[in-house]
Amino acid sequence: MKITDYELFEVPPRWLFLKIETDAGVTGWGEPIVEGRARTVRTAVEEVMNGYLVGKDPHNIEDHWQAMYRGCFYRGGPVLMSAIAGIDQALWDIKGKSFDVPVYELLGGQTRDRIRVYQWIGGDRVAEIGTEAKQLSDAGYTALKMDASNQMRHLEPPGAVEEITERVGHVRDVIGGEMDIVVDFRGRISKSLAKKVIGALEEFDPLFVEEPLLPENLEYLPDLAARTNVPMATGERLYSRWDFKPLFQRGGIDVIQPDVSHAGGISELVRLAAMAEAHDVAVAPNCPLGPIALAASLQVSAYIPNLLVQDHGFDIYPAPKSAADHYLHDSSVFEFVDGYLSPLDGPGLGLEIDESAVRERSRQDLDWSNPIWRHEDGSIAEW
Repeated sequence: MKITDYELFEVPPRWLFLKIETDAGVTGWGEPIVEGRARTVRTAVEEVMNGYLVGKDPHNIEDHWQAMYRGCFYRGGPVLMSAIAGIDQALWDIKGKSFDVPVYELLGGQTRDRIRVYQWIGGDRVAEIGTEAKQLSDAGYTALKMDASNQMRHLEPPGAVEEITERVGHVRDVIGGEMDIVVDFRGRISKSLAKKVIGALEEFDPLFVEEPLLPENLEYLPDLAARTNVPMATGERLYSRWDFKPLFQRGGIDVIQPDVSHAGGISELVRLAAMAEAHDVAVAPNCPLGPIALAASLQVSAYIPNLLVQDHGFDIYPAPKSAADHYLHDSSVFEFVDGYLSPLDGPGLGLEIDESAVRERSRQDLDWSNPIWRHEDGSIAEW
């Protein structure tokens, strides 16, 4: 079997889909994306496909991964690793379809019958986040994720910390003690302020806090972890085992959150889970993306032994039509029951993409980017 061609489709709301074709008629799909940098990642995928992969046997996934990563003098980073990730997903999709088995069977088989999931709740006002939390609780979720705050200065007065605790406390009151809360700091809070905020959150018993520090400042994580009984999680903005290596070496980490569309794909996510297992660290894969990314992440989550919970972005519980439904022949493959998804057991990634819908919706002129926030004095704030 040889790779003969590929196509890229930028589609709403902010996703990039990759289709790889072979001379055997087997196609594979992947989702290479950096949110807000779709065109940059598209160019990186084109460079890899045109410069290396077209004409090769798609089944030699590990050799291709090594060539894509090590074949250039300059390595790593969000753009290249996200390009590799989407290509890797598509290659696994092809291989699974070739053998008529789901990817998790090729990895070694499933270690669980169902996969616990959680979803993010938004809302700027306390009442809004309480309403969304109750919706997830009523739908059967056993965990949710919420932002700790909007923009924060390096240090804030006591009222700012009280506002964060009020938000988290209200959600805890709404959902009770049977549901877990993940509090996402998004790197918006300095290490100096994080000491105060995390301590104030202990009474609400979060499952973990996410990105309590920016990825540039993770050397301070052990000290922060030593001050609290709240578990620490990070990894959404780390892109390979080499990025994660010092995190494990320094300690202080309880949960890693690699993203299957940013951290080198299925192949690298499996390796990262194995590294984490050796350090008694759980895995909660990040995935605020589209259906192909979620399918790829679920294949890994079905296989790895140290899964804690799986993130997802679009609605999967009984709800109005979600953004992902537009691109699937059958969106019911994401079977949500009592806070869990079933492993996708169809061949490859387990999805059937509606290619005509993808082509139609890719004709829209898209240019998504995150906002740029500024403090009251005009200086840049973390988004």
